[in-house]
Formats: sequence, C-alpha cells, structure tokens
Amino acid sequence: MAKDFETRAHLEWLGYVQPVGMVVNPPALLAAQVQVNINIRQEQSQFIDLLTPEGAREPLDHIPSVLRLCVDVLGWRTADLEPVDPTNPAYSSLEVPLVQYGETLRPTHVVRHPKPRAGQQPPASPWMMVVQELAKGTDLDEKPTDAKATSWQESPHVRFERLLRETQIPLGLLSNGQNLRLVYAPRGESSGYITFNVPQMASVAGRPIFAALHMLLCEFRLFTAEPKYRLPTIVAESRRYQNEVSTQLAGQVLEALYALVRGFQAAHEQTSNTLLKEVLAEDPDIVYQGLLTVLMRTVFVLYAEDRGLLSSDPVFIQHYSMAGLYERLRSDDGRFSDTMNQRYGAWAQVLALFRVLHDGAKHKKFKIPARRGHLFDPDTYPFLEGRRHKTLVVDAPESFPVPRVSDGVVYQVLRNLLILNGERLSYRTLDVEEIGSVYETMMGFTMQVAAGPSIAIKAKKAHGAPAIVNLDDLLALKPAERAKVLKEQTDQELNAAGQALLKTATTVEQLAAALEDKIAKEATPRIVPLGSMVLQPSDARRRSGSHYTPRSLTEPIVKKALEPILVRLGALPPYPLPDGTVPAALPYPQPQQILELCIC
Repeated sequence: MAKDFETRAHLEWLGYVQPVGMVVNPPALLAAQVQVNINIRQEQSQFIDLLTPEGAREPLDHIPSVLRLCVDVLGWRTADLEPVDPTNPAYSSLEVPLVQYGETLRPTHVVRHPKPRAGQQPPASPWMMVVQELAKGTDLDEKPTDAKATSWQESPHVRFERLLRETQIPLGLLSNGQNLRLVYAPRGESSGYITFNVPQMASVAGRPIFAALHMLLCEFRLFTAEPKYRLPTIVAESRRYQNEVSTQLAGQVLEALYALVRGFQAAHEQTSNTLLKEVLAEDPDIVYQGLLTVLMRTVFVLYAEDRGLLSSDPVFIQHYSMAGLYERLRSDDGRFSDTMNQRYGAWAQVLALFRVLHDGAKHKKFKIPARRGHLFDPDTYPFLEGRRHKTLVVDAPESFPVPRVSDGVVYQVLRNLLILNGERLSYRTLDVEEIGSVYETMMGFTMQVAAGPSIAIKAKKAHGAPAIVNLDDLLALKPAERAKVLKEQTDQELNAAGQALLKTATTVEQLAAALEDKIAKEATPRIVPLGSMVLQPSDARRRSGSHYTPRSLTEPIVKKALEPILVRLGALPPYPLPDGTVPAALPYPQPQQILELCIC
C-alpha cells in the first residue's frame, strides 16, 4: 500500500508538469527510494521569501538568480555552483565551438560531482551538470528574431541540448528566471525535459510541483546520497526501466491486433460474408496488412498528438483526435458497458481522422495540411472503409456501408494502446526503441481462413506469438500421436493430466478442455469456427521469439566495430572562419567518407 501511495504521488506531480520525453519515471524513483515530501510547507515558504524583495507585498514571478535558489532553498553550498570563466583553461572542455557560425556554446555555471568516498569508483567526467542562466523572460523555445545572420539561429533550448550532447554531460538546468527546465540529453539518444514554472510553485495549488523540484535538485539528491541514489543515476536508470514499458506495450499491441481481427470478422459476418469476400479470395494477407496499417496509423497519431504535432484547435480535439475519441468511449463504457459491442460510430470517426491526415481539412481557424503519403492512403486498403478492392473485378456492389466494427472493439484497441498497468501511457516519453518494439511485435504473421474449428496455443518463448491449431485435424489423429503433433506445431508440451485428456478426447470441446491451460485467451477467447480469420505466426517468428534489440546491447557492438574505422578515416580539412582565420583540423571524418562505408 505504501508503494502504491508513493507511485500515485509521483504520477501526480508528473501529471502537473507534463514532461516532454523521458527524464525520470516512477519505477526508477521508487528504486532509488525517492519520495515526494508532502510536508514541504516550510521549504515552500523559503522559496516565496526568495521571490519577495524586502518591502514588497507580493512575490515576483521570477527568481533573482539560480545561485540564490540553490543556496537559499535547495541547500547547496555557494561553491557547488561554479561560474564558468571562458578565460580559464580548466573549463575548456565545456565549450562547443560552432566553427561555421563563428560562435561558441558554453554554460554560465557548472556543477561538479562530489569527491568519491573511499572504495567508490570516480566518475568518468568531473562534471555532473551544466547550468545556463538566461535573461529574465527569454522564451526558451522561440528562435531569436534579432540574431545576426551569421549566427546559429536556434532556440535557447535547442542550443542547450546541443551543448549537453557535445560536452557529453547529459544533465542540465536551463533558466530564464520564470521557468526552470531540467533537461536530460544523452548523446545518441532522444532528449527529455521537465519545466518547473516559478509562479505556479509559489502558489498553494503548485505545492506538489515545488515539492518535485526540491526532491530532484536538493543538496541530498545531488551531493550527499549514495551514488546510486543521486539524480544522474536516477535519470539513467529511468531509460532502462523504459525498456520494461516497451515489452509490456508490445504485448498489449498484439492483443489490440487480435481484437481488431475479431472486430472485422464480426463486421464481415454482418454483411453475409461479403465485406471481405473479394480480399480473402485473392489473398487473406491483404486483410492482415490492412489491420496492421490501422494500428501503425493509430500509434503514429497517438505519438503526434502527445507531441503536439497535430492541431490544437477545439474542432480537432473534440471531433477528430484519437485521444478525445478514447475519452468518449471510456465514458460510454462506464455507462453502457453491456452494450458497447452493439454500438457503432467510433470506427467511422477513426476513418474520418485517417482521411483528414491524408487529404487535409480546413474549417475557420482549424486547418490540417494534406500530407498524402502511403501510410494514410485510403486507396491502399479500401476494405477498411467498406469499399471494393481496387484490383478485383467481380459482380459485387461498388461500395458497402462503413464496416460495422463495434465501439467495444475500438475501445479495446485504444485501451490496449493507451493504458499500461492501470495508468495512462504518455507517447511523448517513448523513444525509437519503444516504437520499434511496437511495430516488431505485429510483424511475422500470416492471415489464414480457418479450415476447421481452431484455437491459439501460447508461445513457449517469452516474446513469441500464439500458434493456431486446427482441432478437427488434431482430433483425426491417433490418440497417441496428438501430443507429438501438438509439440511440432506449437513447441508446447502438456503435463501428465493434460496428455491423458488429450488421448481420451472424442470431441472438439473435449480437446479444448484438455488444452485449457495452454490456450492464448487474448488471441482466441473461444473456439474459432470454420471459415473465420486467424493469425498464424511464421515458423521463424514462433521459434525465435524475435524482439526489438535494445540500445544497451547494440550500442557497444556498433561502437566497437566502427570506432577503429572512423579513426583511420582521418580529420576534416581546415577551412576558414568568418573572420578569415583558419582553425586547426577537427578530429572528425569527412561526411562523404562515412556515407561510402558498406556495413553488413
């Protein structure tokens, strides 16, 4: 119960600040014994005092300086925040020269790792975190309008991320006085950041946000705690815990695919088996590829919506967005749970959204440009809209009504994609590995039409896929051969009691009872009748249990293989700066040399 309370406390403040990308997550915070201090009133009073100059009646909307915040509120020593002197060679490793723009990126302050105690391994770099303090009110995300034409015209946030990656100090604090942004940008990985708004933290309602800032950046969390409990370790471990998220999400995406197959099977039957007749006759795999595309489109949309890449207009949010559709279906399920599979309409909205993203739409201030492209092309899989397959010419109506895929099926698909361990999944925190594992999970199947009553048997491998077994074929075998054939088809073996029932079974129902413990309920909740669509994994997929390879495994392999090659390629030739001076050669190979490499 205590762990559940602590998890909810972390989810609460994360919900308030809405991180962009991955910085910290609850599993890593709990593993490091990090708890939100609910008795933070005294520290918040110190924070408000910091914002209130002598004689002022109300607190200001900005901190006087990062140094004052760190010392007066977070408990640091003054010496912990070192100002970076560009004339001091000790800080030269913190500089990133942008040769082509004639300027250099450098932080305003830097934080050192505390000296290791006896027996502790010293860190690879002396620097724990860099700090960039900007003029009050500077927009962190807007490109400057008054910059020189020769300078690098990017937002302060983008410049700060570049500084973190190039100096290989992934943790940083960016401040404009009104906002404090904790940024994590490890080299070679996607970045993440959390923005703490100063006026919000000074209010009673913003106390959880201030508690989170204090929890992450207080003196204990950066300098005094054991290294494994310090913030740099926590942010690195949060990325590792994210791999567990990808594994769980991949399993749920597969369940969503099975649900979609059952939904279209039901819609097919409601049209007297005419909806998919043409496609199944030509190639059942077209149906699989179409349903796979639906899920890939949905994942794309959820990611784009969470990243704010689509419209924020109320028309889009209320009538088109996938997140908005999920919320309406969730509300309907709470009120009409018994009739969700007799209600229709959600699938039509899904199709409308796909059309909008392909063809574009405009209504007053609401505008989405036409993007075209293959992914959302409605003519690639016209059966999704109830239209005839474009390559077939048979005696059939030109079009069908929109497939009657029930609201219950659409809700189940979206719930599997959005809810993880009872909590809403933020797609903005997913990295390329998580998205890749989602796609990989759905690959390696073939669509078949069941030649008899069938069920899916669980995969033996951890990341394998259930295999379909024709119960009529199994029943037709000699009783003594059934266990052997079952193992050949699915890699599964029954216990003694199951094998006995398997031998004595004389009906399909008795066979299903013998296999009860091995049935993959998410794929086949009940026996699939003759003529129904089933997803069968290929032999390679079933036996290998393929899974997306995490970066922690691939990165050292790639580095060890390519590093000596890149070193031998030599450096870029010197070229003049805007002021006419010629710098020394930079230790980078030429881009064309890298592009000409042949990698197997």
